[in-house]
Amino acid sequence: MTSATVRSERRIATSVLVIGSGGSGLRAAIELAESGVDVVVVGKRPRSDAHTSLAAGGINAALSTMDDGDTWQQHAADTIKESYGLADPRTVQVVTEGAARGIDDLDRYGMQFAREEDGRISQRFFGAHTFRRTAFAGDYTGLEIQRTLVRRAEQLEIPIVDTVYITRILTGADGAVFGAYGFDLRDGTRVLVHADSVILAAGGHTRIWRRTSSRRDENTGDSFRLAVEAGARLRDPELVQFHPSGIIEPENAAGTLVSEAARGEGGILRNGLGERFMQQYDPERMELSTRDRVALACFTEIKEGRGTANGGVWLDVSHLPREQILSRLPRVYQTMLELQMLDITREPIEIAPTAHYSMGGVWVRPDDHSTDVPGLYAIGEASSGLHGANRLGGNSLIELLVFGRIVGQAAAEYSRELDAQVRSADAVATARAEIDRLLDSDGGENVRALQREIRNIMTEHAGVVRDEAGLLAGLAALDAVEARMADVGVHPDIAGFQDLAHAFDLKSAALAARATLQAALERRETRGCHNRADYPETDPAMQVNLVWSADGTVAREQIPPVPEEIAVLIREVSQDGKLVE
Repeated sequence: MTSATVRSERRIATSVLVIGSGGSGLRAAIELAESGVDVVVVGKRPRSDAHTSLAAGGINAALSTMDDGDTWQQHAADTIKESYGLADPRTVQVVTEGAARGIDDLDRYGMQFAREEDGRISQRFFGAHTFRRTAFAGDYTGLEIQRTLVRRAEQLEIPIVDTVYITRILTGADGAVFGAYGFDLRDGTRVLVHADSVILAAGGHTRIWRRTSSRRDENTGDSFRLAVEAGARLRDPELVQFHPSGIIEPENAAGTLVSEAARGEGGILRNGLGERFMQQYDPERMELSTRDRVALACFTEIKEGRGTANGGVWLDVSHLPREQILSRLPRVYQTMLELQMLDITREPIEIAPTAHYSMGGVWVRPDDHSTDVPGLYAIGEASSGLHGANRLGGNSLIELLVFGRIVGQAAAEYSRELDAQVRSADAVATARAEIDRLLDSDGGENVRALQREIRNIMTEHAGVVRDEAGLLAGLAALDAVEARMADVGVHPDIAGFQDLAHAFDLKSAALAARATLQAALERRETRGCHNRADYPETDPAMQVNLVWSADGTVAREQIPPVPEEIAVLIREVSQDGKLVE
């Protein structure tokens, strides 16, 4: 198929373009629409099935509905402590201070929170929280948030286009954005969007590992590539949270999460020899230890040859009463039946650590999440600054609400104050030519096979535990993959243009992988989620953010001091009986 057969170009003009229809993108669009500003949302997944819908556990805010002593300052202190000192204090303050309003917004939109008998929003403990501050809706909090935001967006008649794949953010000669370019996944129609400002809300990069809790074609690093090619930088791409319990089979669902509620209900971890191994890693908390410690324990058992035949460990709940499993772990029970025909009331689940959350992302300013590129903003898992080296459970969902509102306001203000917009015909021509080249390519390399190569490289060399030799080997292997990428074949068919999308996913994955490997090489210490076998200690001199640029350089960025009202509250928090979702 040649580019000559592609349908004509569709043009859209709006004040603000939002790329990504998950929680953060929708919240920003709602803020813009409520302010009377024109906004268009584009996404490559159906809006009802965005990545936000997978979040189970809950959303944080110091509402004090359950514990009178909770404050936003204590929430901030817990967040900074859990980040191993790498969270930006101002970003943390903005989120924790604005969290109650974020919950109020959801309440105003009609979200069905779990409530106490007297009507108060119920809150529960999550790992590393001093107080009960996690609001929730059953074990489907993210799905309920997504439904609520979609419903509100529809009430406001916000245009949401579900089938547009953005390939490039457009910038003029002055370096400022003037829109974006892409294509319709169904029929290949080109889409040119002119916009005063662009909000990037297209997720993280966890799909570049072999096992990941993300679905097949999401979180491939789209946000990273789009931002970097527009002139932005990345912060802490090496800081990736690995969840201890992702399933191994079937291959197309590898990494799908088994909720940590399974351990919370009394699940036991055993290695391939049948030994309950958490005794060696955290004898007091055992399976109720923190996510990073349990993931490291599972990894170590597998790496040292005590894993299962498939390279995993066993998570067993079969000793629990069947009624307890069906009532308290219904999603886990149903998921394993559907994917493996496995009855968890009778048999153990084979699991291994899985890439779960990008704690780094596009470099943004803490107050408004603007980037190095005028008119470009990044929010949600696409951005950075809040989580540092370990994410506090429940913080990712509140971040969407707080910065969705703030960035919506910032983008509106930027649009209002814009005297003139400098567009570039060359930038549009470059974007068109990029698609043309891929559609005309008929090389022998298969895009899916190369994606798998990158996932293998990252799993082998930049997984739960890293070292210099492995990271250098990973970069050399990535060089070889990138050389082969010049000879891919792209073949859209009557079913749509997914093959072209996969080619762009591959470009994103390669860039995200290089940034991650190079930053991981520079962080010569062990801190939080980042484990260096050759540097097993935490280095106080490395309490910095690492900022990666397109030329491959990694700069150290000093972290501002923590305000005294927060610093005095930072302390060790007991994990007893708490889990991080």
